[in-house]
Amino acid sequence: MNRYTDEARERWGDTDAYQESERRAAGATASDQRELRDGMDAVMEGFAELKKSGISPDDASAHSQVAALKKFITDRLYTCTDEILSGLGQLYVADERFTENIDRHGEGTAAYIAACIKSYCAE
Repeated sequence: MNRYTDEARERWGDTDAYQESERRAAGATASDQRELRDGMDAVMEGFAELKKSGISPDDASAHSQVAALKKFITDRLYTCTDEILSGLGQLYVADERFTENIDRHGEGTAAYIAACIKSYCAE
């Protein structure tokens, strides 16, 4: 985990979002961490279900799920702007670690989320 923490600090440490995330995480309990993990899993599972149902990334329900992801990140981690959200979508497919983690909810879920985010941000 420290390897990822160091990498994140190196890449984004000077951003407002990273600094906000650090401030919020400073007082987090083990229970808070479980709730964060479980909540993010639930959001990702929502995307996986939409994908399994054949819902287009351009559909209003897919956009609603993107809005839920954005709100979850903003409520729990840092203020998630559309610019940050767009970058996350790209990261989900560009970094195999993210892809592998997200795709445990179903093969292709990361790519589907990236497409949903791209569509959402294009509006």
